[in-house]
Amino acid sequence: MRISSHRLVILTLAAVACLRAQDGASRPWKDVQGRIIQAAFIRATAEAVTLRMADGKEHDIPLSRLCAEDQAFVRSQAALKPALAPATAPTGAAAAPDPARVPIDKRVWPQNVVVPTRSIEIQPVEESAPARRFVYQSEAFQFTSQAKLAGSVMKEVARTFEATRALVTALPWGVVCRPPEGMERYQAALFETRNDYINAGGPQNSGGVYMTGEKIFKVPFPSIGLEMRGKTWFKNDNYSGDTLIHEITHQMMHDYLPFLPVWVIEGTAEYTEMLPYNAGTFRADSHKGAIRDHINEMQKRGYSPSIANLQTHMTMNRGQWSGIAESSNRAMGELYFRSVLAVYFFCHLDGDKKGTRFMKFMDAVHGETEALRTFFKDPRVKRHPDGSFTYPTSFPPPDMKSETGPFKHLTLLLNDRSYSQIAQEMVAAYKDIGLKVSVN
Repeated sequence: MRISSHRLVILTLAAVACLRAQDGASRPWKDVQGRIIQAAFIRATAEAVTLRMADGKEHDIPLSRLCAEDQAFVRSQAALKPALAPATAPTGAAAAPDPARVPIDKRVWPQNVVVPTRSIEIQPVEESAPARRFVYQSEAFQFTSQAKLAGSVMKEVARTFEATRALVTALPWGVVCRPPEGMERYQAALFETRNDYINAGGPQNSGGVYMTGEKIFKVPFPSIGLEMRGKTWFKNDNYSGDTLIHEITHQMMHDYLPFLPVWVIEGTAEYTEMLPYNAGTFRADSHKGAIRDHINEMQKRGYSPSIANLQTHMTMNRGQWSGIAESSNRAMGELYFRSVLAVYFFCHLDGDKKGTRFMKFMDAVHGETEALRTFFKDPRVKRHPDGSFTYPTSFPPPDMKSETGPFKHLTLLLNDRSYSQIAQEMVAAYKDIGLKVSVN
């Protein structure tokens, strides 16, 4: 059938329950639907684990179809054996390995994240003034500009893009940054005027946007502080990468967006944007000062550091979010502010204060992205030029319905707590670091 909303099906493991492995340590294994089998770990790749059943037969199970805890177990076991290796070696400058896919207990919050020099080496691909088309490439991005940019400007723009990619990769969220399927590099479009930007689909009140459907980041020159000198654009004193960082974070998390609540999508982007950044370096270890400065700045603008109804905010679907955000710029600002307060709490103040629950949640979401990639690789799935796809009813894709898909793993964050209990913990945790935040 051809539809635009989906639900997840897990490989059936029926008829193998309660079996013992002939060799190796047998243990229970649980899939994302909660079904349990007994088997022994044999080996693993970056995409699958081989299990041996009591009858001696070995079965390859996609990692994405196991619960987050068992995925972490596989990686910890593989660390004691030969290292997990991709099923096929990545190719191309922008093909990303999986540096974030290590056991949660081995992940650490980075200090300074510095963009590698090689990443911002700019290669001109095409320059056509009559066509208003100037194409440049860095290590992982292709930039299409309507006008010629000075080499120093293009390098600075690329530095912000590549540094943000390095940051998202380095954070212990477990996000694997790789261009969308079928693209060698991430795509970015730069427009001379706001009218050009809006005519290309940019939202009226935005300074830049990542278009998930087109898989392109779009931004007008005025948003990043460029000015014309002679026949070439240079940066002026208002040059800033703040707008870029927020939207690039969305671009880096493209595969994850269908499976994340909107508050996580916007809260993580606000988190990266608020970290101190200068000339290709993020001071990621200054997050405590960053959230303090962010709260102070938002209060100066008249916003209160509060979340009026935590459960409503954390379970808000995309339609509900858009309805509020589009009502006024202030309403949108409040949603963003509440989101970064929640994301910061789960990353740095919750539980063990290492972000373990948030990492488990993001690992489960990563499993969904891998399940979707596996789904599209299946020959039974046919993709069409209009973006739709067909598949057998017996083999549906992961759940991406906005009402259900983004919320299926929230239990990992709740950890058997009520929303009111988490609200109380948030207030107390922020108080412990000297910040007054109201949460109900």
